[in-house]
Amino acid sequence: MRTAFDESERRAWAGQADAYAASFAKLCAYPVPGLLDAAGVGRGVRVLDVGTGTGTAAAAACERGAKVRAVDAEPGMVARAAPAAPGADVRVAALPRLPFADDEFDAVVGNFVLNHVGRPREALRELRRVTRPGGRIAATIWGVPAASGQALLGRAVQAAGVTRPAHLPTLAPEEDFPRTEQGFAALLGETGLMDVVCETLSWDHRTTAEEWWSGPAAGVATIGQIVASQDPAVIADIKDRFQSLCAEFAGPDGVLMLPHMALMAHGQA
Repeated sequence: MRTAFDESERRAWAGQADAYAASFAKLCAYPVPGLLDAAGVGRGVRVLDVGTGTGTAAAAACERGAKVRAVDAEPGMVARAAPAAPGADVRVAALPRLPFADDEFDAVVGNFVLNHVGRPREALRELRRVTRPGGRIAATIWGVPAASGQALLGRAVQAAGVTRPAHLPTLAPEEDFPRTEQGFAALLGETGLMDVVCETLSWDHRTTAEEWWSGPAAGVATIGQIVASQDPAVIADIKDRFQSLCAEFAGPDGVLMLPHMALMAHGQA
């Protein structure tokens, strides 16, 4: 049964594949090589990419010679991922119920997908179910507190006096967990994964103000849903404040250098 959070996520991402590809997809691609390494993805490995988005991890796994399947809850994402990863079997499916047999995969990866599920523990148990004994699971989430570049858009929203609308539910308190190395590692450990390791990934994302604003302007992700739910005058105010704050991150060539931080955890089934 979907939670209110799950339903909100479905609505938020419906029809957003192109806007995501043009804005936040490059940011989310950064952890992919390390994620595949952590899961032991190589030639002949049966790998599942859950929450594939535009197919970045699935395509990279195909390039390594793996036998790749990939799923996403949003049909538009699947439509983009399939041609991006032509060697993969890409289909629509959503956690916490996947259309695969027990022990079907040698490796399972989830790049930021756990940020978008209402029951992360149940989702991880499902990833463990489809992973063979001895196989590996690797996943990323955004860490808390957010790095300064990650917080830029939220600061602009806050500066305009905007708060999260009531129609956008947060994760239920009993389903949440500390977004720290220790908290994320403990979450994986709760599902029975062994030898769990969690590390912090830090990087500067290169983008432009126009590209970075295009995501929320189109309603992409939670920040976009917050922006898009405002009236035009408030949206214009948020954009003005965003452009002012961008000066903190602008390089000499006008490109923004936005510090980001994510957590990557992996363990053995």
